[in-house]
Amino acid sequence: MTDYAARRTMMVDTQVRPSDVTKFPIIDAMLSVPREVFVPTALREAAYMGENLDLGEGRVMLDPRTLAKMLDALEIEGDDLVLDIGPAYGYSAAVIARMAEAVVGVEDTAAMVEEAQRTLSEQGADNVVMHEGPLADGAPEHGPYDVITVQGAVAHLPEALLAQLKDGGRIACLFMEGALGVVRIGYKIDGQISWRYAFNAGAPILPGFERHAAFTL
Repeated sequence: MTDYAARRTMMVDTQVRPSDVTKFPIIDAMLSVPREVFVPTALREAAYMGENLDLGEGRVMLDPRTLAKMLDALEIEGDDLVLDIGPAYGYSAAVIARMAEAVVGVEDTAAMVEEAQRTLSEQGADNVVMHEGPLADGAPEHGPYDVITVQGAVAHLPEALLAQLKDGGRIACLFMEGALGVVRIGYKIDGQISWRYAFNAGAPILPGFERHAAFTL
């Protein structure tokens, strides 16, 4: 019988804390949410590895360090409404749900939305609602949002998504620039986003966030 609780503690002690993430709500959430139940059964043994977990079809579950550092930089408050783009089976949404007032997760297949919602409910994350639709479209009907997180890399950020961020809100994005990925935090002030460097990381680009080739005649 695998001792997942021990693995969770080990993950926090060896991957999260050494990355200068010390805020209690993040540590507490990552110690409390069982990462292994938010992955397909065949991947449970790999759930606590310190790297992106390949979920197939170009999708990953971000490694614990990247997620923790993103949340650290975003400074999520207890009254925040958070839009979580691409939480896959719901792990990131479950972690964020322990810090925020409510979370809207967006996934693009009915099967994943259903699976995530079921697991979230089983874990008592009743302040998360899963929304089915293209990732890049977000979920405007539930917004605007205080915080937006994107659980994968982007090459291009659609205006329609940025429009769902409240003025004074913030967004965390992992921009892939060639082989190097940079996480930046965007702050929306007077309708404009101003970006600040947070840290380096890597992940595959999410569907809908690819860079579109320039149109030429």
